[in-house]
Amino acid sequence: AEFVQVFSPTHLKMRVWERGAGETLACGTGACAVVVAAVLEGRAARRCTVDLPGGPLDIEWSEKDNHIYMTGPAEVVFYGSAPL
Repeated sequence: AEFVQVFSPTHLKMRVWERGAGETLACGTGACAVVVAAVLEGRAARRCTVDLPGGPLDIEWSEKDNHIYMTGPAEVVFYGSAPL
């Protein structure tokens, strides 16, 4: 589930709660979906910054090709191993 606050047509804040994991630092798919929903509701522009606890994402829903583009930082937040 995504929880969103609209600060302006180009600035959204989002928090994510994932079943089985709780609150997460980010969700790129969710951020893209939030921008599309906000545009369709007339609350946001097609190019927005979405602030998440893990850092900001720049999302653009292109009118030219109808694709969604996401730009933002990528950082390792966990290393692990699993016996097979």
